[in-house]
Amino acid sequence: MLEDAIVFEVEKDNIKVQKQVDELLQKEGIKRDKFLDYTSALMTDDGRVVATGSLYKNTMRCLAVDTEFQGCGLIAKIVTALREKELERGYSHYFGYTKIESAVSFLALGFYEIARIDNKLVFMENKKNGFKNYLQSLEKYKRTGCTSAIVMNANPFTYGHLNLIKTALKESDTLHVFVLSEDESIFPSDVRLSLVEKGVSDLNGVYVHSTGPYLISNATFPTYFLKDDSEASMIHSRLDIEMFEEIAKTLNIKKRFVGKEPFSKTTDIYNKTMRDELPKKGIELKVIPRLEIDGTAVSASTVRTLIKNGDFESVKALVPKTTYDYLLSKDASEIIEKITNKE
Repeated sequence: MLEDAIVFEVEKDNIKVQKQVDELLQKEGIKRDKFLDYTSALMTDDGRVVATGSLYKNTMRCLAVDTEFQGCGLIAKIVTALREKELERGYSHYFGYTKIESAVSFLALGFYEIARIDNKLVFMENKKNGFKNYLQSLEKYKRTGCTSAIVMNANPFTYGHLNLIKTALKESDTLHVFVLSEDESIFPSDVRLSLVEKGVSDLNGVYVHSTGPYLISNATFPTYFLKDDSEASMIHSRLDIEMFEEIAKTLNIKKRFVGKEPFSKTTDIYNKTMRDELPKKGIELKVIPRLEIDGTAVSASTVRTLIKNGDFESVKALVPKTTYDYLLSKDASEIIEKITNKE
């Protein structure tokens, strides 16, 4: 009945089929992920959705097959169609997050396991040596002595970030700063990386790297197969730690510095998990208080708010000259406009 069935795109305005997709996901114990930019489905002759799969940029998400039709090769049909769509969209390197019990299907379809977290999650990619090649690209930066690391988004780079770096550097011979590569921030990844590089150019012993696709923020970590936000934060931090451990081994990192975040429950869970797990892997976690200027904690979100309000004089007090000069440049005009118009 399904041998000749074709996987098709489910348009956002196709309410009837979108509802069937939601019902199938719910039936299979999956929540629709909040970050999706493409959804596909496979139907029986009588119009019943029995398999679905979605994408968000270069990640496959929300794959499900009706229990009644599992074992009929439908997951292969969905994954094959999604793979073709990824190539069509320009992604030759893509990823999958899946439950443990579904991992075998992905392995059979050409995916390779990068990491797994207990019986909750497997993180996979379609390139056999993708993560290994990333680690090899870092090896030339390995140094002797006390080596530390910071992972930041820097949206944009502020005196708060710079203070964290300088504080960490006082306790380190070498400091590796990793800037998140995902483009989910209003400042694009290449701009954020450049601002950090320019902001620390006068500091000896600091190396700035992009994270590639191997460290992601809470914003885009898939949660569709996890119970709630607290579990998602815990699993995400555990995955981050597993990935970071391999980076730490490559660069001989023994300390990871983070800024204190008193207002975010998600970040609090994240930091607590790192505090529990990193020492088990021989890595010390150090939480540094936020820099305050005139009694106010310096944050990138405050800078963006000031930009939105057109208060560049106040911005000047919160960011290094390299960041400020960029904000006033023609290159930043489109970003400034986005911030100004953002609700």
